[in-house]
Amino acid sequence: MSMSRTAKIETLISADQKVPGIIANLRTLYQYRELLYTLATRDIKVRYKQSALGIAWAIMRPLSLMLIFTIVFSRLARIPSEGIAYPIFSYCALLPWTLFAASLTLASQSLVNNMSLVTKIYFPREVFPFASVAACFVDFAVASSIFVGMMVYYHVGLTLNALWIPVIVLVQVLFVLGVSLFTSAVNVYYRDIRHVIPVAVQLWMYATPIIYPITLIPEKYRDLYMLNPMAVIIDSYRRILLSGQPPNLIQLALAAMITVCLFLSGYIYFKHVEPGFADII
Repeated sequence: MSMSRTAKIETLISADQKVPGIIANLRTLYQYRELLYTLATRDIKVRYKQSALGIAWAIMRPLSLMLIFTIVFSRLARIPSEGIAYPIFSYCALLPWTLFAASLTLASQSLVNNMSLVTKIYFPREVFPFASVAACFVDFAVASSIFVGMMVYYHVGLTLNALWIPVIVLVQVLFVLGVSLFTSAVNVYYRDIRHVIPVAVQLWMYATPIIYPITLIPEKYRDLYMLNPMAVIIDSYRRILLSGQPPNLIQLALAAMITVCLFLSGYIYFKHVEPGFADII
């Protein structure tokens, strides 16, 4: 980070102040929204600095995985895709999954990677995982442009059920933030997290309907399987965007409840251990 950018960030950080309660903490975080924006912008610029393709790399990861999955799982393994062209079937799932995986990977390291700022004066430390998720969300938005083109190519039209998309996005972002708050805080105390995250993400991907449809899960195990909020999120995207159907409201409500509980518990844990960050890092 350049000295000028560091100075800009430090000028946005005010004196020490702590406000108890999640609502009060969120209100305080909102007061530091300019700092959050600056950190997110910095993460995006650093990620693509001196890159020939720049932010186009945000498209390359889900697009390349979609091509590989189409060849291996559609052409060779013959995995069904519910009558939907496999490229758009898999890409519809890879978009939210890439957001989740990238956010979790980057946010879990965000506090340790910014130790020079954490050890100085007080400001809401959660701005670091929040900024990482915000930066990854920009990638998600950019990569979504390819999905729009695929919908046109495969003649997939939108219905009024598309109005559910903001709800699904909100649940998705809250879930990503909840997991990221927890892992970023734990990583300060146990650096093993950086080794655990890639393995956990890989295993989690196969426990989520990205490669295959929900219908491949035996019905007697499906309720248990759908306790995974990412499974509900991805299935909801496919229902809404590819089939023109509304999401399963019972599953979505349960996923939203799990997500809110995870977000609140992750935030509470983060704020509980936050006072020790400067000493440990």
